[in-house]
Amino acid sequence: MSNKLWAGRFTQPTDAFVEEFTASIHFDQRLYRYDILGSITHAEMLARQGIIATEEAEAIIRGLNDILAEIEAGRFVFSVAREDIHMNIEARLIEQVGPVGGKLHTARSRNDQVALDVRLYLRDEVDAIAQALRQLQSALLDQAEGNLDVIMPGYTHLQTAQPVLFAHHMLAYVEMLARDAGRLYDLRSRLNLMPLGAGALAGTTFPIDREWVAAQLGFAGVTRNSLDTVSDRDFALEFCSFAAIMMMHLSRLSEELILWSSADFAFIDLSDGFCTGSSIMPQKKNPDVPELVRGKTGRVYGNLVSLMTLMKSLPLAYNKDMQEDKEPLFDTIDTVRGSLKVFAAMIAEMTLKPGQMKIAAGRGFSTATDIADYLVRKGLPFRNAHEVVGKTVRYCIENGKDIPALTLEEFRQFSSDIGPDIYDYVTLEASVNARKATGGTARETVEREITLARSALKESI
Repeated sequence: MSNKLWAGRFTQPTDAFVEEFTASIHFDQRLYRYDILGSITHAEMLARQGIIATEEAEAIIRGLNDILAEIEAGRFVFSVAREDIHMNIEARLIEQVGPVGGKLHTARSRNDQVALDVRLYLRDEVDAIAQALRQLQSALLDQAEGNLDVIMPGYTHLQTAQPVLFAHHMLAYVEMLARDAGRLYDLRSRLNLMPLGAGALAGTTFPIDREWVAAQLGFAGVTRNSLDTVSDRDFALEFCSFAAIMMMHLSRLSEELILWSSADFAFIDLSDGFCTGSSIMPQKKNPDVPELVRGKTGRVYGNLVSLMTLMKSLPLAYNKDMQEDKEPLFDTIDTVRGSLKVFAAMIAEMTLKPGQMKIAAGRGFSTATDIADYLVRKGLPFRNAHEVVGKTVRYCIENGKDIPALTLEEFRQFSSDIGPDIYDYVTLEASVNARKATGGTARETVEREITLARSALKESI
């Protein structure tokens, strides 16, 4: 019983299996740095408020710094018998500095302590992930800028629809990631409130200074209700929700990279460093990285559902169920960081096959809509123009021709409004560059959007 800091109430030791089953030290030890940081600041506040003596706080802080050094040197022995990171550190502190170490826990509970640790930890991870998002956006912008004149087919229903610039396609993902970053910055503001001082659930009778602790730890303010504080995991849910949406975006891009790198499309070549071969087919080059990221997306979805399900029926305030919040959160963080890191590097090394892309862009009558727009400019209502173009396409199919290959006489059998200038509108380049409105695929528009996106990235740093 001596290794339990809470053992006074109990007359029997914890069952050995229960001890193992209920322990969280296997996974929450990654919080050690934040637990020690919060404890040091808490000790300083206790001394400032006259709750403990200054020399007692100094002894506690020296002990905590020694423990930090032990952990980072790999000399600290984590014990399942001590349950979690908080009790492992506190028990070691008492071993080092004696009974005065027991004063550290004055005016706090493990309930508000873990809330503090996780918020501090997640705040740093959010900042690191924001930087990783920027790096991926930058890699996409580099590809866009370096391939401004590359035309590819744009698809709906995975059928050739209209030609677009490859750069325009890359910018679509830059936009998605920008919204992801916005969600991340937004959740950070709600995350960045200091929970310590809520106690177990009702606050504390000691004259603590929560606002001073918040300022020392870089929080924007303090939480306002002790019951909510120790039972709130909205910040973890928000993060996992952000992560699920962001991974969905990466999964969509993964799917396209997988398709584009196949022999049937042959639009791109992924660097060998991000692919693997086959154990039986020597010719194979498998796009394992995008496939794995696509697969890991489901894992992140599962973590979000796990946390939502965990929290849905919990009465206020803290419940042991909430120990189960960390593994899904930690796994999501690791998955997101790894996916962003590998994706940024892979996109940076990706090479294009512009000739193949342009050939594909010319298939499927991709400039048909441009004929309709041409006829509208001549005064024909769009629905009538749509019918004319439909008949033109059917003629092309029946005669094995593409639209730019039609003679003027062939064009005019469907509308007398078509003149020799039709050929200025039905090339891939003309189709692309005609779409100059904001958000369109014209070269000058895309070039402007690249500049704006780079400027936005610099402002977000």
